[in-house]
Amino acid sequence: MKESGMLLFPIFFPIIMGILLLLLKNSIKRAAMITLTAIGLFGTAIAVIGVIGSGETAFTLFQLTMRLPVYFKVDAVGRLFVSVVTIVWVLAGIYAFRYMQHEDCNKRYFGFYLIVYGVLVGLDFSGNLITFYLFYECMTLLSLPLVFHTRTREAVMAGLKYLFYSLAGAYLALFGLYFINRYGNTLTFTAGGVLDFSLVEGHEGLLLVVAFLMLMGFGVKAGLFPMQGWLPAAHPVAPAPASAVLSGIIVKSGVLGIIRVVYFIFGAEFLKGSWVQKVFLGLALGTVFLGSMLAYLEKGLKKRLAYSTVSQVSYILFGLLLLNPAGMTGAFLHVIFHAVIKSGLFLCAGAIIFRTGKTRVDELRGIGKEMPVTIGCMTLLSLALIGIPPASGFVSKWYLAVGSLSSETGFYSWLGPVVLLLSALLTAGYLLPITMKGFFPGEEESRKGFVRKEADSVMLVPILLLAVLAVVLGMFPGGLISLINNIAQQLFQM
Repeated sequence: MKESGMLLFPIFFPIIMGILLLLLKNSIKRAAMITLTAIGLFGTAIAVIGVIGSGETAFTLFQLTMRLPVYFKVDAVGRLFVSVVTIVWVLAGIYAFRYMQHEDCNKRYFGFYLIVYGVLVGLDFSGNLITFYLFYECMTLLSLPLVFHTRTREAVMAGLKYLFYSLAGAYLALFGLYFINRYGNTLTFTAGGVLDFSLVEGHEGLLLVVAFLMLMGFGVKAGLFPMQGWLPAAHPVAPAPASAVLSGIIVKSGVLGIIRVVYFIFGAEFLKGSWVQKVFLGLALGTVFLGSMLAYLEKGLKKRLAYSTVSQVSYILFGLLLLNPAGMTGAFLHVIFHAVIKSGLFLCAGAIIFRTGKTRVDELRGIGKEMPVTIGCMTLLSLALIGIPPASGFVSKWYLAVGSLSSETGFYSWLGPVVLLLSALLTAGYLLPITMKGFFPGEEESRKGFVRKEADSVMLVPILLLAVLAVVLGMFPGGLISLINNIAQQLFQM
């Protein structure tokens, strides 16, 4: 593995650009602000492409102690996650150039938007647990301004809720770090785990408790029951492009934390068959059903999508804790597909709010005749999230079901597919009526005149690209499946 300081560029370039934007005078012209943001986004995206194409790369920034370096490493998992982050972050950023015109404090928004992008790249490229923890905490603190951007009382309270939940979860992960430092050979992420079994012998029960607490800690960010309360509070109050990245990307940082803990710290073999695996699978399936039911009952458009995220991210957690290759393949595929689909759905919701001011589902009758392209994209994205072939959601859910049925997890092996199917039906129940009533409002409403209110191209292009990706990735998933199978093969042959 080669050492290269170029690994630092995609991490610190957007952070520096974001700080520069925040320090500029408030009188800066909007065109100059958009230009600086675009340079930050596209410059970082190009740098990310360069880094992930350069093979296995590592770099030690400095030493906190002899055993605790701030260390970055590019591996297959990091490449996958940073690619997803970059695609969604750039598209949502382009969308925001137009959307944020009706919001104030644009300079602050775009400044923190760039900073968080750099922090997420650092999180994905973190090579050990201490570096991951540092960037994880920074991500929480620096994404907070995106949550309470509007500065309403509701937004501030939602932001505080997001902060308290996230910090509590991170402290559980920090608690576990001390024990890994005591019972592990290293804190560097290592396929198969880092536990020193000569030290672990006789303390297996303690280490299982530590593993459970760390999983629950990172599960907070992923919206796992019973710590999901921050998510439906924070996502709806943020501006739509911020909601898109919060729901599509930020929650995946918790998923990445769980991947690192399970497969790179403790190792799948240590957890397989333990009470930790069984309890976590139960919580994940409970969250899948609970989130879908709450989304079905919710009338607010963005809050409905937020509850949907609670459900869909736990699909991923369920697949990861099946601890077999098929389950991992389904989980990784759903990381990608959900990020694309849910970000697209939030951008569609934002376009509706931007053009019509309507925020409730029961206000959207006939919206398809006013915004046919936006609602058409929303329909494609909805079908993908439900899992109707050939859209992408079907592929990931297929692998999750196969992984569940082939797992040695007792009744969870058949309960998993049952819950996933029920959740898919509920997903259809809370998404398809929006488009059905939007395009077919009924005889009385059809006689009314509808005025075209379609969003302009700056907002539509990102939505269209995400909708196309949601379908195309499902039609041609071979490359992704091959990539993920290689990752699974490395982890399960250790």
